[in-house]
Amino acid sequence: MLLRLPGVYRPQHDTQLLADVLAAEHLGPHTRLLDLCAGTGALSVHAAAAGAGRVTAVDVSRRAAISVRLNALLGGHRIRVIHGDLLEAVRTERFDVVVSNPPYVPAPVDTVPDRGPARAWDAGKNGRALLDRICCEAPEVLVPGGVLLLAQSVLSGVEKTLTMLEEQNMLVDVAASAEIPFGPVLDARRRMLERRGLIEAGQTTEEIVVIRAVK
Repeated sequence: MLLRLPGVYRPQHDTQLLADVLAAEHLGPHTRLLDLCAGTGALSVHAAAAGAGRVTAVDVSRRAAISVRLNALLGGHRIRVIHGDLLEAVRTERFDVVVSNPPYVPAPVDTVPDRGPARAWDAGKNGRALLDRICCEAPEVLVPGGVLLLAQSVLSGVEKTLTMLEEQNMLVDVAASAEIPFGPVLDARRRMLERRGLIEAGQTTEEIVVIRAVK
């Protein structure tokens, strides 16, 4: 069980789907893994428990960073925790694996919240405020042969993600997908999503995918 400070994203279906894909990667004592938008640190803890030798967790939320530290201590894992904005603090480093479950929910406005619980899911009108940055920046910190594992909803444009990563000379495929019921946030935004043509009238589920890209 993971500790979670108020306002920190609770691990859900997308986290588990990403963890399942991560479990198929070879993680050894020399593996350097970066967990972007770490939240509670669920994926960092999973990687450390699976044998990754050096795990770095990054989150823009101070409460999330504290949550990761607490969960690392509880599990007896050595996880470096950075409170920061995506890759800004690690641009000069190189990693074998980058894993990320970023905010990707289409929001009423393009402005991304800088505080409050909505920061864990709101990602601009098209849901791509962080996805686009990760697609452009994550390949830069991967070693040749390094792997990016990225979770997102089909509502935020899977094809665009695939195209952007291919343009970075990555070998890309969809490693896993799952149809899950709308949570409270999407349920409250159904009419907005219908007006934008992102979902059909009466739709109550969304597809989550994990994209695997190799440098």
